[in-house]
Amino acid sequence: MTLEQIIDYLKNDPDIKGNISKWKTYPAKEAIYAPFPEILEPLLIETLRQKGIENLYSHQAEACNNILAGYDTVVVTPTASGKTLCYNLPVIDKVLKNNDSRALYLFPTKALAQDQLSELHSFIQMLDVDIKTYTFDGDTPQTARRAIRSAGHIVISNPDMLHVGILPHHTKWIKLFENLEYVVIDEIHHYRGVFGSHLSNVIKRLKRICDFYGSSPTFICCSATIANPGELTERIIGKPIKVVNNNGAPSGERHFVLYNPPVINKELGIRRSAVKEAASLASNIMRNKIQTIVFAHYRLYVEVILTYLQRELKGKFGQGINVSSVQGQLPNALVIHQRRELGVLGI
Repeated sequence: MTLEQIIDYLKNDPDIKGNISKWKTYPAKEAIYAPFPEILEPLLIETLRQKGIENLYSHQAEACNNILAGYDTVVVTPTASGKTLCYNLPVIDKVLKNNDSRALYLFPTKALAQDQLSELHSFIQMLDVDIKTYTFDGDTPQTARRAIRSAGHIVISNPDMLHVGILPHHTKWIKLFENLEYVVIDEIHHYRGVFGSHLSNVIKRLKRICDFYGSSPTFICCSATIANPGELTERIIGKPIKVVNNNGAPSGERHFVLYNPPVINKELGIRRSAVKEAASLASNIMRNKIQTIVFAHYRLYVEVILTYLQRELKGKFGQGINVSSVQGQLPNALVIHQRRELGVLGI
């Protein structure tokens, strides 16, 4: 069956539809394009066109125009909408215009930092320019740290390392702080509550040190869709912020389904395990060779679902199916690599 047929099956199967408490369908959305900002370096635009990018999405163009004009900006659009380009373009443009310029990227996890480093390296290689990009975290060899401090145009790190490894040793980072043009904070919605308070204090220290060395960096933040991105970001960076939330990226039709596990003990109100139900639904989808992601709040749940699926799909249905547990931007997830269609289950 195709993904469309699977959706019809879920809607009509008596054992499943009775457990669905909400089903909302979001229609497909066409892309909204905007031209490249005129002040971007021609080399950047030419390289983007080589990658098949003839125009920017509307939110990318708006974000770039704000950032290039010197406004602190937070971009709030869905996953896979091209937020990375919103900060990479202004940063690289600034370095191309002034080789002394520096930028600091902060990511909440090492896995995400490595993903972004790989993408950034690939783009810089296409540009064929001398822009040095490094990751500075607890795993960075001592032999590389001196080179990063003195020659790194873009330093990729995390709030903890900024707090304990960079700010206390600012006299070794004079080149960075004297020329710091941009500070990028990705996934800023992670920094809520006590964690957000800690980051806010770290950013205050960063701004004081930048002021001491005569720099005033522009902050570029990215967030998933949340209710108060402007308020959250302003509290963290301590400055007014421009919010860019008019997503111009295209999207296919999406179905958001709330599935309640069936009741197995009506007197006590006990329902069947959500973990077992997720594994059962996922195995039904996978038997039809639909590429699937299953994600959960806890790593333990992911490992249990993985075990159930590997056991269920042994033999005929398991041939040619690769089931793996991964950690990264989606912290706890199972990725089943099969065909182009994609099904997503969350518990």
